[in-house]
Amino acid sequence: MKLKLLYTALALTGLTGTALSQETVDQAAVAKIREEGLNHSKVMETAFYLTDVSGPRLANSPGLKRAQDWAVNQLKTWGMANAKLEPWGKFGKGWEVQKNYAAITVPYYHAIIAIPKAWTPGTNGLIKSEVVLLKADSVAELNKYKGKLAGKIVIFDTKNTLKRSEKPNLERYTDAQLTEMANAKPAPRGERRAFDPNSPQLAAMRKARAARAAISQFLVNEKVGLILAQGRGTDGTTFTTNGASYADTAKAVAPELETSGEDFLRILRLVKAGQKVEMEADIKTQFITDDLQGYNVIAEIPGTDKKLKEQVVMIGGHLDSWHGATGATDNAAGSAVMMEAMRILKAIGFKPKRTIRIALWSSEEQGLFGSRGYVATHFGDPKTMELKPEQAKLDAYYNLDNGTGKIRGIYLQGDSAAGPIFQAWLNPFKDLGAGTVPIGNTGGTDHLSFDAVGLPGFQFIQDAMDYGTRTHHSNQDTYDRLSEDDLKQAATIVASFVYNTSERKDMIPRKELPKAQLARI
Repeated sequence: MKLKLLYTALALTGLTGTALSQETVDQAAVAKIREEGLNHSKVMETAFYLTDVSGPRLANSPGLKRAQDWAVNQLKTWGMANAKLEPWGKFGKGWEVQKNYAAITVPYYHAIIAIPKAWTPGTNGLIKSEVVLLKADSVAELNKYKGKLAGKIVIFDTKNTLKRSEKPNLERYTDAQLTEMANAKPAPRGERRAFDPNSPQLAAMRKARAARAAISQFLVNEKVGLILAQGRGTDGTTFTTNGASYADTAKAVAPELETSGEDFLRILRLVKAGQKVEMEADIKTQFITDDLQGYNVIAEIPGTDKKLKEQVVMIGGHLDSWHGATGATDNAAGSAVMMEAMRILKAIGFKPKRTIRIALWSSEEQGLFGSRGYVATHFGDPKTMELKPEQAKLDAYYNLDNGTGKIRGIYLQGDSAAGPIFQAWLNPFKDLGAGTVPIGNTGGTDHLSFDAVGLPGFQFIQDAMDYGTRTHHSNQDTYDRLSEDDLKQAATIVASFVYNTSERKDMIPRKELPKAQLARI
């Protein structure tokens, strides 16, 4: 749901020196937060338990449940109140890989890099087969293979090649890029086009979807043993996806492996050249259907001010991941940072005026479901803009979900009045590389659920690192891709933002409420 540098320039107003000078910062408190966050951090220990110990955390999987249970217990250990798993609604089936082996055996032995597509079945034991090349774009063209594919390993013909990026694998923002981001001018808002259900584009999409569904059903009916698909990525990096629906009512599909580009294309070249290719595979996956509900991890540091304790400052990130690795940068990094920010505030003995609440979302990868469900339960419905009493008591929500890179600033999400406030709060961290406050926004993650009902929801700006090139949804997204210094810096800044929000006399300024028909995430 991410790869997120999406600007939508809105009004660049209110960032005046006068307003900035009116926002005070408790330098003594910042110093305590820096000392604890930078010199006594436990963020990597937390990340270890969320990744190496918990494993892959696909929505509703045993790995996610292990991570959720550990997070609740750890937050309790640190002294958080009301730590719990809170249901947000029905999700569907859980799923996990229990065995994954596939190899070429003829013309020579070679174990391939491949990952079962999420929510696909296994092979029901070891299968051995010559690889069959399928040349078809429709069921009509597939009919020539009828009765010939039972138990076979198949590969579809394609003209795909490996496209290597000339960009470096690891990137940090330059000063020039940050300046350009901060100075982005407002773009004129175009007229909203009416939704046309009969547009040629939608018609083409429906036709293609129907063709894929028909081909999938044909392969199931023919009892195909295994489908090889080319995964996105190069140099051994394979980005994972789902091959079937997680719905408990979803139709069965054939087993399918997302294969590294290098291995897939080698096999395809051989079979197209008439060379015999034989393979063996043993894939075991498990569906989990005993609990179809989705859950978020919730915990608090209760407020202490008689007038302000009913108001809430929220921080969060999504805890679920994809299944090709252990979801370190997407998004154990953000979850560990937010947990560490809570730990820092407890460790320095902070007794906030407003209540501070952490949320670790689930099923973000399938459509921000965890945060959307939470917002609908507590704050309101973005479709109708019918708001609940809690909506008026939520001060701000801060999100982290762009990998392991350090924080360089914060997107205003069009909330220009918050600009001077955030700029003042970032000033003590200029030596750590943070200070950019653009008016624009970024998409694809959980702060949008809050923004959709008129709440101040913000995502921090992070260095990209190798998020887009190597780790995002890939088999490379492991603990070793995390940058310890960057995560320490991020947790320290988040803790400071939370402190300042909680202690501020007034709540964070809000934008105009979105209209019901425009309130779409």
